[in-house]
Amino acid sequence: MPVVGKSLPRKDALDKLKGLAKYIDDYNFSDILYITTVRSPVAYGRLKGVIKSAAEKMPGVAGIITADQIPGKNAVPLVFEDEPFLAQDFVRFHGEPVALVVAESYEEALAAAAMVKLDIEPLKPILGIRESIADGAPKIYGTDNVFSRYNVEKGNAEEAMKSAKHVFEKEYETPYQEHAYLETNGVIAVPGIEGTMTVYGTMQCPFYVHDAVAQAIGLERNQVRIMQTTTGGGFGGKEDFPSVVAGQAAIVAQLFNRPAKLIYKREEDIIASSKRHPGLIKMKVGTDDNGKITAALIDYYVDGGAYSTLTPIVLWRGTVHALGPYECDHVHIRSWGVATNKVPCGAYRGFGSPQVIFAGESMIDEIAIALNIDPVEIRRNNGYKIGSSTATNQIIDQSCGLMETIEKATDKAQWRTKWQKPEQRSGTLRKGIGVSIVYYGVGLGAGGKHLDRAGTSMILMKDGSVHCAIGNVEMGQGARTVLAQIAADALGAPFDLVNIVETDTNLVPDSGPTVASRTTFMSGNSLMLAAEQLRPRLLQVAVDMLGAPGVDAVELVDGKAFLKAEPAGKQIGFRELAAKFYAYRLMPSAFGWFIAPDSSYDKDTGQGNAYFVYSYCTNVAEVEVDMETGEFRVTRITSAHDMGKAINPQQVEGQIEGGTLQGMGYATMEEIRHDADGRMLNNAFATYILPTTEDTPELDPIIVEHAYDRGPYGAKGFGEVPLMGIAPAIANAIYNATGVRIRKLPIKPEKILGLDE
Repeated sequence: MPVVGKSLPRKDALDKLKGLAKYIDDYNFSDILYITTVRSPVAYGRLKGVIKSAAEKMPGVAGIITADQIPGKNAVPLVFEDEPFLAQDFVRFHGEPVALVVAESYEEALAAAAMVKLDIEPLKPILGIRESIADGAPKIYGTDNVFSRYNVEKGNAEEAMKSAKHVFEKEYETPYQEHAYLETNGVIAVPGIEGTMTVYGTMQCPFYVHDAVAQAIGLERNQVRIMQTTTGGGFGGKEDFPSVVAGQAAIVAQLFNRPAKLIYKREEDIIASSKRHPGLIKMKVGTDDNGKITAALIDYYVDGGAYSTLTPIVLWRGTVHALGPYECDHVHIRSWGVATNKVPCGAYRGFGSPQVIFAGESMIDEIAIALNIDPVEIRRNNGYKIGSSTATNQIIDQSCGLMETIEKATDKAQWRTKWQKPEQRSGTLRKGIGVSIVYYGVGLGAGGKHLDRAGTSMILMKDGSVHCAIGNVEMGQGARTVLAQIAADALGAPFDLVNIVETDTNLVPDSGPTVASRTTFMSGNSLMLAAEQLRPRLLQVAVDMLGAPGVDAVELVDGKAFLKAEPAGKQIGFRELAAKFYAYRLMPSAFGWFIAPDSSYDKDTGQGNAYFVYSYCTNVAEVEVDMETGEFRVTRITSAHDMGKAINPQQVEGQIEGGTLQGMGYATMEEIRHDADGRMLNNAFATYILPTTEDTPELDPIIVEHAYDRGPYGAKGFGEVPLMGIAPAIANAIYNATGVRIRKLPIKPEKILGLDE
């Protein structure tokens, strides 16, 4: 493997450094129209009318579009079709789009939008989980305000709890989290000949957008083309929401038969785009005297907001992972995704797991303290090993590096030296150390296995360069580089000659979303399948050029063909090989189609193989706390990760560091605030506080490799895991320093001092 496993520079780094990368706002088309959005000023109300006469007379205004003018179906196609492209009859959250103002310039559109008046009869909103599930609560969705619910039942947890030596029962709460990607949502829709529509934009899931645009304007799928542009971050926030933005732009482009550009400003992006679901987790755990878990009862609620978007899928993953990576014969997990009159929640790095991980890893720490057990030891005694059975009764049969991550992270952090009980610490400035462990199912699993597929079109060009079109996207995570490394080694081509192009729905079939840490695994495998078809043709050409007796006698590595028996002898360069390939008129293209390993799962009981493989991680956080002010500082985080195989170790370390900081923000400062009427109060970076370089602690990333036999070169999935266990590790460190247990995020000085509600 000449390049797999090496820290090669990113394919897109130079263009980004030089400012040559083209983001969506850098694109323009002649005769283009600009769009801005008129949004609901209330959280819930009856929409009685849109008064647009004054706005229509403003300079440069081409028109003002409302729901009744949509040429197709006014429903965004996700899991359910409950969210409209434009509100109709009711508005259900503060900031919901009601009308599109179309003008010759953005400034003119903005000025006209201020003149549009909405006639809304305000209604009383539901603003939280407890309010939504309360007896007698007003019904804002269906008959019970529940989007979806799940059940995982293994053994008999209720009976086992009765015989447990020790029973622990606690509640935990987690907040919203804003994605805060550098580039806001934006698209350009361009009408074409024969009624076609092409949409360019920043997005994670071009095929979701493909479905949405076709539905919004009433076209067949083969009339719609989606082309991803350089994407400045996603983290889940550009999975579901670009379908709304693209649908709106396509509606305008269709109605006016002109290109239409819709780019969000930051304040609009925060107020309207999906967020991480707030969570309420109720845990009851039984153990023996040694801390061995004997029974677990878990109720998990998430606030889905006004529309379901991806709540059913997010909730399913969180439900399956709710116990954490711990063996237990008797488990009962119930979960509900509930409706409120707040911004819809969707995908965010971790996808429903960080909420339950915070609860579970806090609870296991509380159990350890109560039973006078070292927090690392209780995790080691209960944690997954080869042969362990999960909460869904799946047997872990390979690629389980959890114990090695525990050993390496705690050794590097010097846990045995630094850990002591809170009551043994003294002084105004106190240090603390905390731990968390994580497991994470790769891909969409049994809950979304119909989407776990990926395609690759691989073309050998006449000059020896290799063109690869894939169905998953680059959004800053380094996918184009990692996948080029896989393709280069699988084909035998030089890395520099392999190019992974940005996703275009005209080049590959629907390959599912770029989410759930599935890109390296899914697209990597599809690239290898394409290379398996193309490589033998190259070897046959090499046989002729080297005078070999057959393909078994030749090798093709890193762009050089040679006789296996004479590796230092005659070599044929890749460009020369490609030229002869074309002279032979061989087929220069191949298509790889990969389907994830199947999973058998009973949705009624929640038993079976939820995912085909899992990734693992251990985090150790260290803090310093001022006991007089409650102010604290995270000083160091050590994270050890088993991702199967690190295709590009430097990029893995970068993902660990970036995800750690996102997790630190989630733990210590990030929160969306609403007033009593449901209006969002802090939809700007001036008021939504994020970690900066000044907040960055010492970071120690550690790579652990337990290869998975179905992964490309042993790789599993990894992108989401670095964030997921950071919050409980920090909370546990805060407890270790102060003796104060934080059960509601974010952690704040006033909570440490006991001044919070």
